[in-house]
Amino acid sequence: MLSESEYEQLLNHFSISEEQIWTQKNVYFDTKAFDLKRQKAALRVRIKNNTYELTLKTQAEVGLLETNQMITKTDYTTLKHDHRLINGPVYEALMDLGININDLRVITDLTTKRAEVDYQDGLLVLDKSFYGELIDFELEYEVKDYNKGLNIFNELLAKHNIPTRPAQNKIKRATAANTQL
Repeated sequence: MLSESEYEQLLNHFSISEEQIWTQKNVYFDTKAFDLKRQKAALRVRIKNNTYELTLKTQAEVGLLETNQMITKTDYTTLKHDHRLINGPVYEALMDLGININDLRVITDLTTKRAEVDYQDGLLVLDKSFYGELIDFELEYEVKDYNKGLNIFNELLAKHNIPTRPAQNKIKRATAANTQL
């Protein structure tokens, strides 16, 4: 997690202009009984530039495994309102988890302004996220080699005098924020 001033500092350091920042919306689904949450999984649709990406995140040995699938706006509307999901890798993974697709409901959503920067064999992601009235700032570093990436990430934080502040995942932050509203 970042403070607003740390976020601005990194935008300036990497010369990120407003034109390089885009907006995306994440809509999160679970059952009323929170069957996905109990399995430490999360299901979302990311809406960006009129595209719809369905993502199921599940626990992996290190970090999370993402199963992604592009869907249409109609597929998204059908999932959101009719609780039906198109066949594909996400559907199959949900079946493997024993999730009843008909029980899926929107549980929360959030809007994020995102910038990405290639950085030392990885991707640095700066997010400004809006959960109703609340706003937070986050820095992520996506890499193939976790240990190497962690060292690079920690060096970057130290260089900018940013303390390590572990972040809950966005679905938890969005759910908590919407509960407070």
